[in-house]
Amino acid sequence: MQYLKQAVAGAQILFVAFGAMVLVPLLTGLNPSMALLGAGIGTLLFQLCTRRKVPIFLGSSFAFIAPIIYAMQEWGMGSTMFGLFAAGFMYFVFAALIKWRGLDAVNKLLPPVVIGPVIMVIGLSVAAVASQMAMGQAGGEQKYDYVQSLLLSGFTFAVTVVVAVFGSKMMKLIPILIGVAAGYLAAWALGIVDTAAIAQADWFTVPEFHRPEVNWQAALFMLPVAVAPAIEHIGGIMAIGKVTGQDYAADPGLHKTLAGDGLGVCVAGLIGGPPVTTYGEVTGAVMLTKNSNPSIMTWAALFAICMAFFGKFNAFLASIPLPVMGGVMILLFGTIASLGLKTLIDAQVDLMKPKNLVIASSVLTTGVGGMVFKVGSVSFAGVGLCAVLAIVLNLVLPDRADQE
Repeated sequence: MQYLKQAVAGAQILFVAFGAMVLVPLLTGLNPSMALLGAGIGTLLFQLCTRRKVPIFLGSSFAFIAPIIYAMQEWGMGSTMFGLFAAGFMYFVFAALIKWRGLDAVNKLLPPVVIGPVIMVIGLSVAAVASQMAMGQAGGEQKYDYVQSLLLSGFTFAVTVVVAVFGSKMMKLIPILIGVAAGYLAAWALGIVDTAAIAQADWFTVPEFHRPEVNWQAALFMLPVAVAPAIEHIGGIMAIGKVTGQDYAADPGLHKTLAGDGLGVCVAGLIGGPPVTTYGEVTGAVMLTKNSNPSIMTWAALFAICMAFFGKFNAFLASIPLPVMGGVMILLFGTIASLGLKTLIDAQVDLMKPKNLVIASSVLTTGVGGMVFKVGSVSFAGVGLCAVLAIVLNLVLPDRADQE
């Protein structure tokens, strides 16, 4: 019974991560099946490096979308995969620096006034995506009827909230899975679920692997891109630590979590999938369900690997309408933002101090506002950019109130 509960919770994690996980390959021209396979293998390698202590599932990284599109056009698939493989080594550089300088240096670089706003940005920076999905929109286009989309996403949201708040102990472990199932059935009843693709799909399909081709120009292009998701990883580890009440920066250590994530990025590049990173959606699911057993991430990883070869299941997941996923995402992304606010409150950060006010306000504006900082062909945006900004401001600004 224990394993059954863990397996069901693992399936829920896969459902939660699936929408964003396959969106990256769909936008970049990569194979969604390879995203599932890379995420599963990457998560298992991460657990191996961290001795299965951290309840983290690694999914496709949004930070690499634009670089992958550019590299695919400039050098082709093989060279792009080599560049992504090389990008994984940037994580090892960060891990070595943290191992060398110790945890005190990390705490100095990432105090609550830095971590809190960054965690808020992790949730709020994708709030627009969740809202668009809830309205039936994707890529600025209306994919589903607007009124139907709002009704469907609202129904999914309501079911998830009711189960999470009023459900039985067992039901509270899988509110997202129940919400998605209810939303899917409602969408099917409304006639907006396309089952033709499921019927046509094969039961067993071997994903198409792509071998990397050595291209040092592509590698040098991708290396700096990894800085942003590496910093995002640290924020993600801090966020899940706040949820579970554990200090994962100390045990197993940020150097091990970074190395595990980097190993996952390298493997994804070798097999032809998008790079992986920690997922805010999963953190939100852990916070919502109060189920922080790392074993459920093992189940999620195993399911992801199996599903990469299961053609009909992939077609089924792809048939889930955007509004259904949007209804769930509205809850999850808001949960992450609330966690960042809780970080500031718990640490009793005084926002009346000019330094703290400047850091929090500038991070929220640049992160949520979508500011992009370009250096040649490399660009920083979102969580990576605002995290760097917060760290720099924290080091440069004096840690005192205005002097009389």
